[in-house]
Amino acid sequence: MGFFRTQRGIVRSLLVYYGVPFRARRMKSMYRGFLAAGDLAFDIGAHVGNRVRVWASIGARTIAVEPQPSCLAVMQRLYGRNPLVTIVPLAVGNVPGETTLLVSDASPTLTTTSRDWTTTVKKAEIFAGVTWSTEITVAVTTVDRLIAQYGEPAFVKIDVEGSERAVLDGLTRPIRAVSFEFLPAAIDVALSCLDRLAELGSYEYNLSRVETMRFEYPRWVDAAEIREFLAGLGVNDRSGDVYARLKAQADDVRGTSGRAEP
Repeated sequence: MGFFRTQRGIVRSLLVYYGVPFRARRMKSMYRGFLAAGDLAFDIGAHVGNRVRVWASIGARTIAVEPQPSCLAVMQRLYGRNPLVTIVPLAVGNVPGETTLLVSDASPTLTTTSRDWTTTVKKAEIFAGVTWSTEITVAVTTVDRLIAQYGEPAFVKIDVEGSERAVLDGLTRPIRAVSFEFLPAAIDVALSCLDRLAELGSYEYNLSRVETMRFEYPRWVDAAEIREFLAGLGVNDRSGDVYARLKAQADDVRGTSGRAEP
């Protein structure tokens, strides 16, 4: 029964991430502000690879990191022969080793390595019926180790359902640009990620709701403004992603105007 729930969950993910018209076009427009042909990008929590598809279409080299076997099978089928894509079957955390992957068979996007997160998010209505019924032991690497193996990335996306701060704790140098998911029901994780980025370097910020692939602010803002926005969300508000770019390189990444749109 678990197998069939997993397959239904994967089909649902494919429809959500690949089935919406024009989303790939908006995504490509957004990520061209961070990536160009030949750049290196890390997709940490790649799931079924919708970012992988777009980044490869830009010409960026992508390291797609994902520990969930069902998602790995999909990505291998879709991108296994793409020379721009390297699929890495690992979790990412603050130290290398092993961890337990808590799998939601019916909702694979909610699979996590954080047991505390599975309890915290139950405050939100959308998580009321979610269960994590399968546990898998998976190997863990760090962002520092990925950099040592594959090189310095121009952009790192982190979407690991509650373990975003642990991923950033496994990074000991500033990188040019990064995004991490925020979930209102567990907003302390996102606020902690802002703290960690401040320790790593001088960043400016924007955010995008859910999968709209549109920036909330017309100009990049400081961490205090993002923190105020996140802290004001209710537990049932929409999730999204915070984007951060190093201030010292912002002009090179987006031009001197400071506009958020490409």
